[in-house]
Amino acid sequence: MSDLDVCVVGEINLDLILYGLPKTLELDRELLASGLAVTLGSSSAIFAHNLSALGTKVGFVSKTGGDALGRMALDRLAAAGVDVGHVSQGTGGTPTGLTVILPQVQHRYILTFPGTMFEMEYSDIDMEYLRSARHLHVSSYFLHRALRPRIVDLFREAKYAGLSTSLDTNDDPENKWDQDLLEVLKYVDVFMPNDREIKKIVRTDDLSKALNVLAELAKVVVVKRGSAAAICRSGSEQCSLMPPRVKPVDDVGAGDSFDAGFIHQFLAGATLENCLTFANLAGAYSTTANGGTEAFRDRSAFDSFVNEHGKRVGPESPSLKSGAIEKMGN
Repeated sequence: MSDLDVCVVGEINLDLILYGLPKTLELDRELLASGLAVTLGSSSAIFAHNLSALGTKVGFVSKTGGDALGRMALDRLAAAGVDVGHVSQGTGGTPTGLTVILPQVQHRYILTFPGTMFEMEYSDIDMEYLRSARHLHVSSYFLHRALRPRIVDLFREAKYAGLSTSLDTNDDPENKWDQDLLEVLKYVDVFMPNDREIKKIVRTDDLSKALNVLAELAKVVVVKRGSAAAICRSGSEQCSLMPPRVKPVDDVGAGDSFDAGFIHQFLAGATLENCLTFANLAGAYSTTANGGTEAFRDRSAFDSFVNEHGKRVGPESPSLKSGAIEKMGN
C-alpha cells in the first residue's frame, strides 16, 4: 500500500500564453504580443502540481502522446513532487494536447487542441493504485470523452473503497451541460464549480436556486466567484468569504489553485470555513505570476503571502485574518 493522499485522474497539456495583444483581434492581420509564457497547463495538472507544492502527496493518472509536449508537462509535475508513474502513453499517434490562451482585460480566449485527453479510458486507470489513496479528484469532466461514460463508475468505486472525492467540471466546450453529471454528484464529497458553471449545470440564472439543487446531491458545494465572495454550502449551512485583494499578474489557473488550497485543508481535517479561507489564499496567490503553476514553484514566497494576507489555517487554528465569514442558514 502507498502513502498517497490524493489520486488525480485527468488531462495534461502545456499552456502557451500570449500577453499584450490588441483588444480587438482582427482577421488576416499580423497581431503582435508583448509577452509569452509556456507553462504547465490543464485543470487537472495545475491542481495536482499546486496541491503537491502545498505538501499533499499526489499521484497523477493521465495519458500523453509520448511526445516532447507530454514529456515537458510530466517533467513539470515530477519536479513538484507529483508521482507520474501511472501516466500511460498512447499508441495511436495522437499527440499530447496544447492550449493557447489569449488574455484580455477581465476575459480571455482559450483555444485547446485536446489530443490524448479525448482518448483516456477507464481501462487506462490502475484501480489498485487509485484505491491506495485517501482521496480522488477529477477535473475537466466534459473533456474526458472516452472516460466520461464511466466516470460515475470511477467515483462509485472510489467511495466503495473508502476514499473521499472531489470534482471540478470546468467548462463544457459544446455548451450542452448534459445531465449525466447529476448521477456522478451523488458520489462527490466536494463539488467545485465557478459561478457560471453552476448556473449552466442547473439551467438557471439564480445562484441560490443552483446551490439548493446541487446541495441535495454533493455533500459540499463550493462556488468560485473570482474577486467576489466564494461560497461554501453543506446541507443547509452556508458560508461566504471575500478573497484577499491583490494586483493580479495573470488569473490563468486561479480556480484550480483555489481547488488545491481547499482540498489540502479538507484532507487535514480543517473546518469548511478554514478550507474556504485557504482556498481563497491559494487562488489569489496563483495570480501573482504568469501561468497556473509558476507562483507555486516558490514555496517560501507562498508562505510569505499567507503571512501577509492571513494566518495559515488548519484544524486547530480557527482564527482568520483575510476577511469576515458570514454564516447563513437556508
